[in-house]
Amino acid sequence: MLIIVLVLACWKGGQAERLGVAIFLAGAIYAMLVYQFVPRSLVPSLLLLGEGLIGAGFLLLALRHMSAWLGVAMLLQAIQFSLHAYYLVGGLRRDSTYAMINNLDSIGVLLCILVGTLLAWRRSRATAR
Repeated sequence: MLIIVLVLACWKGGQAERLGVAIFLAGAIYAMLVYQFVPRSLVPSLLLLGEGLIGAGFLLLALRHMSAWLGVAMLLQAIQFSLHAYYLVGGLRRDSTYAMINNLDSIGVLLCILVGTLLAWRRSRATAR
């Protein structure tokens, strides 16, 4: 799904959609690097930092482009940040509940970007006519 949204947003989306995909992709790459190269004791803190940066990126994007899909994506990132904070502060091990919420939230952000891309595509087709 990530590849489809990435290609579609870059091909048919506007600036906001392209930047949204770039933020999401940067976050995914950051998380992979953290899991691969950072000691396990630092992983939760660095993931929390990463989610905060992604949320800030979506916030700036939402303020700049004033789009509903960006607002929803930003709120979903807030949920993601809260999930990481809850597990970090509680000293909890990441379990199946964590994985389910994390994955559903990521899919939600991708769906927001997809909706934004489809709306931008529709707008561009309407103005071309």
